[in-house]
Amino acid sequence: MSSPEITSLAFLTPGNFDDDDPYTGLEETLQLFEYGERLGFDGAWIRQRHLEHGVGSAAVFLAAAGQRTERVELGTAVIPIGYESPFRLAEDLSLADVLSRGRLQVGLSTGMPHAELLGDLVYDGDWRSFDLSYGRIARLVDNLRGDRLGGPDTVIHSPGNTQRPRLQPHNPGLVDRIWYGGGSLRSIRWAAENGLNLLSGNIVSGENTDDFTTAQLNLLSEYRRILPADRRTRVAPGRVIVPFDSADAATRARYRDYEVSRRERTLKPRTMTAVDPKRILFAPDVVGTAEQILEQLAADPVLSAVSELRLELPYEFRREEYEQILHDVRHLIAPELGWRPDTAQLHGAGQ
Repeated sequence: MSSPEITSLAFLTPGNFDDDDPYTGLEETLQLFEYGERLGFDGAWIRQRHLEHGVGSAAVFLAAAGQRTERVELGTAVIPIGYESPFRLAEDLSLADVLSRGRLQVGLSTGMPHAELLGDLVYDGDWRSFDLSYGRIARLVDNLRGDRLGGPDTVIHSPGNTQRPRLQPHNPGLVDRIWYGGGSLRSIRWAAENGLNLLSGNIVSGENTDDFTTAQLNLLSEYRRILPADRRTRVAPGRVIVPFDSADAATRARYRDYEVSRRERTLKPRTMTAVDPKRILFAPDVVGTAEQILEQLAADPVLSAVSELRLELPYEFRREEYEQILHDVRHLIAPELGWRPDTAQLHGAGQ
């Protein structure tokens, strides 16, 4: 088995905040994006979470992050398409992308967390009969292409301008920066057939195997088998990586307790609900010293099959803990995986 050769390194953060003070948590997340850029990370990604202590609109957050950073890719993983208007979301993403000078990376999924609470708030009528799955993502992608609306003679009039209508503002490069968060063979096949980039995190469906690594390798193999030969895409697996090295003793104990609390879920497949019998597999968290983490990552055949890695930061940690994790990964772990920062674009701080 070959050793990992990572050329692109990003992190994914949940954007935590407290009920009584959301501003502080969101501001600290923006500061984390700035810190990650100073360290040389290639990408900074935010989760989109409805009804929770997190970012409910990734497009709004990334528009703000685009004004606070200059170089780093700005990603969202993932936007549940079922709650979105394919045209209005395309407008928001296009605007944020233009403001960031073309740095957006848009991750999407077809899941609908909390649908029993949110569905009737989002839609008028029986939303259960709507296509809230792959077809809705395809409509978003079509909108991002910016095709003209109406017939060849259709124009709209606005103060000082007459033009043929289409999505505005329009950045033609954004349509090539759409990612799908795929965890099953069915979703992987759809993403490949439609030429989308692939996100594969630490949760996958157990199909013909109870082993997480085997299942994820099967997903990557199927994606590459189906992807059109002339379509160049990116593949980015995610791992929860928590190094100890520059943490104090109390923080190390907290990290270890975190890892222990999540270990049981990795021991056997989980069934989501009685109605949905899909078997879910979880990757073990990678927690310990840099030396211990590198030993585990070197033995991960998924990382040897890709050139990108997304560091998935744990939920509900503190800002200083996130910064310590990013620092240790950047200085002690990523270089040993072959990654090098773009030193020509680094700001110098945090080195």
